[in-house]
Amino acid sequence: MSIKQFNKILIANRGEIACRVIRTARKMGIRTVAVYSDADQDSLHVTMADEAIHIGAAPSRESYLVFERVIEAAKKTGAEAIHPGYGFLSENAAFCNACKENDIVFIGPPVGAIEAMGSKSAAKHIMEKAQVPLVPGYHGDDQSRDILKQASDDMGYPVLLKAAAGGGGKGMRQVWSEDEFDAALDAAKREAMNGFGDDHMLVEKYLTQPRHVEIQVFCDQHGDAVYLFERDCSVQRRHQKVIEEAPAPGMTEELRAAMGDAAIRSAQAIDYVGAGTVEFLLDVDGSFYFMEMNTRLQVEHPVTEMISGQDLVEWQLRVATGEPLPLRQDQLQINGHAFEARIYAEDPENDFLPVTGKLAFLQPPESSEHVRVDTGVRQGDDVSVYYDPMIAKLIVWDENRDKALQRLTKALSEYRISGMTTNIDFLYNLANCAPFRDAQLDTGFIENHHSVIFHDSQQEVEKDLPLAALYLVLKQAQQSSQSASQSVDKTSPWHATSAWRLNEAHEHRFELRFHEKQYPVSVIQRTVGTATRYEITVDNKTLSADGRIDGNTLHANVDGYQLKASVAEHDDNGQLNYSLYTQDSALTFGLVEPDLGDVDGDTAAGGLTAPMNGTMVTLLAETGATVKKDDPLLVMEAMKMEHTIRAPADGTVKEFYFQAGDLVDGGAELLSFEASE
Repeated sequence: MSIKQFNKILIANRGEIACRVIRTARKMGIRTVAVYSDADQDSLHVTMADEAIHIGAAPSRESYLVFERVIEAAKKTGAEAIHPGYGFLSENAAFCNACKENDIVFIGPPVGAIEAMGSKSAAKHIMEKAQVPLVPGYHGDDQSRDILKQASDDMGYPVLLKAAAGGGGKGMRQVWSEDEFDAALDAAKREAMNGFGDDHMLVEKYLTQPRHVEIQVFCDQHGDAVYLFERDCSVQRRHQKVIEEAPAPGMTEELRAAMGDAAIRSAQAIDYVGAGTVEFLLDVDGSFYFMEMNTRLQVEHPVTEMISGQDLVEWQLRVATGEPLPLRQDQLQINGHAFEARIYAEDPENDFLPVTGKLAFLQPPESSEHVRVDTGVRQGDDVSVYYDPMIAKLIVWDENRDKALQRLTKALSEYRISGMTTNIDFLYNLANCAPFRDAQLDTGFIENHHSVIFHDSQQEVEKDLPLAALYLVLKQAQQSSQSASQSVDKTSPWHATSAWRLNEAHEHRFELRFHEKQYPVSVIQRTVGTATRYEITVDNKTLSADGRIDGNTLHANVDGYQLKASVAEHDDNGQLNYSLYTQDSALTFGLVEPDLGDVDGDTAAGGLTAPMNGTMVTLLAETGATVKKDDPLLVMEAMKMEHTIRAPADGTVKEFYFQAGDLVDGGAELLSFEASE
C-alpha cells in the first residue's frame, strides 16, 4: 500500500510517546486518534489528539494490549495507519498481521522481521549467518534445567539468564556462582512468563566491564538502509537505562563504521523496514557483540535526533507510505553531543522502588534549542500503579560533551516536582560525579560508583548538612520578616527569630533527616554590628557561616568559602523535603518533627507490608516454617517489576494473608511473622 501521505493515524500507546508522535503528525498536517483506558480518560495524550477512543479498563492487559479493540478503533475513526510507539503492541507480530489483514498500515517493520527478532535465540542464529559478532552462549530449544545449568557451568560464571521473548530488563538475572543458579532461573522464568507469556530462556557469558552501545538503523521499502550513528546506554539499574548519550564517548570513526555496517547487515538479514535499533555489548578491547534488535522506535531516540537534526518519527511516517529514505549515509553527520535523563517516580534510596501518587506541583526547566522535555503528564495528574512510572525524558544538547553535561545538571537542578519521590536528585548526583564526567562507562556503573553517586559518606555529611541547616535558619528568618511586615505590631517579640535566651547563647536546635538517618543540629546566632553569623554544629563538627536567600538561591559564605546553591521544596506524600543543589551534588533532607508521644510505636509487622498496590506472584515459604533473617518469603509484582519480601529477622512464618494471584493494596500486611527470642 503506497499513498502520498496519511490523512489520519491512530497511536496505539499512551503517555510520553503518544504525545511525541502527535506533535510530529500535527507538524505534518496529519490528524491523530488516541486510545485510552479508564485510568487515562483525562490524560495529556487524549487532550492533544484530534479524536480519542476508549478501549478498556486500567490494566494494560484489558486495554492497551487488546489489539482487537485497537484495530476496531482505527476502523471506526477511519485511521489509515497505526503507530505503536514503544512497549505494549509495538513488537507484537500478531498485531502487525492483524493490521495487514484489515488494510491498515502498521508504522513499523513487516511481520516477518518482528517474528525473526521476537525470539532472542532465533535472532542469534540469524545474526550468526549474517556474520554479526555474538556473545558466547546457549540459545537452544532444550530448556531442561540440567541443560541450562550445564551450559552455564561450561561457560564459567558469571552468566546472564535472559528471556528469549523479553526486553526492558524483564526476565533477566545475573548469576555469579553455581549456588545462585536455581533461584535465579526460577525468578527469571517466572518474570518472563508474567511479562511475555513465554519462559523460554537463553544463557550468555556475562562480560564484567562491557558498555551498552546501540546503533540506530533506518530502512525503506526500496532496499536502502542507513545508520544514524550510535548511542551509549551503559548507565542502567535493573538492566533498564537511566541516562543515555550520543555519540558514544571515545568512539573512533573506524569502530563506528564497523558497528554501523554490522547493524545494517542485521537489519537487511531480516528484510527490515522502518526505524530499528541494534544493541551491542562493547568490550574494553574494542570488540563488540550483538545483543538484540529492537524492532521499534527506542525510548532514547531523541538524543539521535538532537545530534543528527532529523525527526525520526517523521522518517517513520514517510517510509511507511513508501517514500525513500530522506537522506543517504554520506549526507548524515554528527553535530554536537546530547544526553537524555529519564525522570521516574521511584525511590533510589530504596533500591529504585517505583512509587505512585499525584503530581501536586510540576515545573520542568524551560525548553530551548538546548533543552527539550518529552512528557505525557501535567500538574495534578496521577502516576498510576498500572503503567511504567516514567514522568518525562529530559534531553539536552550542546556543541561538545562537557558543555552538554553542564546543560544537563543545570536543567536537573531546575526541575521541580512535588507530591512523590523522584529520581531527580539521584540523576543530578550521577551526572556530576567524576567517573561520569570522565566517561568511565560500563553497565555496572551505578553499582561500582554507588558511594560517590549517593553521597552517603561521612565527608558528605560534614560538607552538605551545614548548608541545609543554614538554609532552614535563613528561611525561618525570611518568613518571619515577611510576616512582621504585614503585622499590625511589627516589633512584636513573636516575630523574632534570633533564638534569644536570657544569659545564654542564642541557639537553634533541631534534627535533620538525611539518608534515612537523623542528625542533631545546633545553630548559634551571633550579631556583630549589623552582621549576623551562625556557628553550625552537625555531628560534632562546627563551622562558621552566613548567607542570604534570594528566590530559590542560597548565597552562603562558609568559613570564607562563598558558594551558591539552588533549593527546591517539595511535599512527598505529606512529608516536606528539600533538595539543595550545589555545584557538585544534590542533597535531599527534611526537618524531623518533634515526637509528641502520640504515635503508635508498634512495629510488629517487621516491614512485612505491601510496598504498593500489586499482585501476589508466589509464596516462597510454608506456613509454620522457621526462617533466617533475609530469607525470601514471597514475591509481589507491581508496576511491571517483581519485589521480594524477606524475613526481617530469624523467626517463624505464622500465616500468609494472601495467595498467588490475589490483588494487594499498598500498605496491607502480607503475613503474620513471629521473631525468635
